[in-house]
Amino acid sequence: MLYLASRSPRRCELLARLGRPFTALSLEVPEHRGSDETPSDYVLRVAADKARAGLAAVVADDPQARVIGSDTEVVLDGRVFGKPVDAADACAMLATLSGRTHQVMTAVVLADAADLRQVLVVSEVRFAALDAATIAAYVATGEPLDKAGAYAIQGGAERFIQHLSGSYSAVMGLPLYHTDHLLADAGLPAPLDAATECAADV
Repeated sequence: MLYLASRSPRRCELLARLGRPFTALSLEVPEHRGSDETPSDYVLRVAADKARAGLAAVVADDPQARVIGSDTEVVLDGRVFGKPVDAADACAMLATLSGRTHQVMTAVVLADAADLRQVLVVSEVRFAALDAATIAAYVATGEPLDKAGAYAIQGGAERFIQHLSGSYSAVMGLPLYHTDHLLADAGLPAPLDAATECAADV
């Protein structure tokens, strides 16, 4: 069985598009960057932590389990922009990103009892210059408060983006092309017809 170690409805929605049956796991995994971790090392490690935690939760009942863990972080000048702690933090993040090109790093890790496979996708996103009123209005919608970098590319922030180089779905939270190939390489080809269980928790 395939599992998604994520509470994100966006990742669940994206994975469902690949046509493989899976069950979503609701897990709490700490996300704290070590002082010696590069942004890419950090995002890969967090994704692996999620995959391993998910595997630990189900492997006793399902020894053949495969678990996907994924993490997305916004990076600018070596700084990792996680989820804002409050509205003021969201405003500050968006003001920093305004008029500049940042990276969005998304790692996907597939874990089973014998192996760990991973891929890192780095996209570049350029924001238009945003004035304080525009930032405040967007933050007031509440959308940025649970998003890395304080924005959702598939939501209201889409109008801020001047240029994207890379994977749109990776910026959303799960790179579909790369995830599809990761699963296929692990012996999980996409069936012609599949049902998903996005709402299920284990």
